[in-house]
Formats: sequence, structure tokens, C-alpha cells
Amino acid sequence: QVQVVESGGGLVQPGGSLRLSCAASGSIFSRNVMGWYRQAPGKQRELVASITRGGSTNYADSAKGRFTISRDNAKNTVFLQMNSLKPEDTAVYYCNVGGIITGYWGQGTQVTVSS
Repeated sequence: QVQVVESGGGLVQPGGSLRLSCAASGSIFSRNVMGWYRQAPGKQRELVASITRGGSTNYADSAKGRFTISRDNAKNTVFLQMNSLKPEDTAVYYCNVGGIITGYWGQGTQVTVSS
């Protein structure tokens, strides 16, 4: 049984910053990739950033230069530092452990960027 719990969402003004956290528990030792996805109203869920156990990262074009993904393997946690936030970053952000096909998802955390 794997549990994935996100935290850190909220309301922020354009240009502001937020840091999302995701803690995974259970039998995830074989799950290499952890990532953040987001889904805005009326849109499909999309990749924001992912990171392997070895630290290799992958970012969506919209996230490059503004967001940073990191992880603590010892604590099975992954973080997403989001800077220079824009209204178009407004979405529910989901943590994924182990990939989108056979992995596990958290319940999501709302990020709203608005003045």
C-alpha cells in the first residue's frame, strides 16, 4: 500500500512563490520517478516536472527557469519550488510516484495565482 500526500498549495499573487511538498509512504523503493503534474479547469492533466532517484530532472517548457524540482530519497519526499508565478499556473497540482501508467497519485493541492 502506497500513500502519497501533497501539501503547500494556496493563494498567491502574480510574481509570488510557493513550495509544494509531497511525502510518499509504503513500498516505493522500486519506484524511480517522482513528479508533479497539474490540471486546470477544462484542461488535461499535464506534466510540470519530474525527477529520478539519481537526480535527473525533466521540466515542461512552461516551468523551465521558474520551477525547481528536488527530492529527498531518504524521506521519500519530493518538492516543487515555484517562483515568478503567473495566473496561468492556477491549477490543481498532483504528485505522482512511479509514473503515470502504474504509479500512485496524491489527492492534489490547489494553487491559485491571482491578484
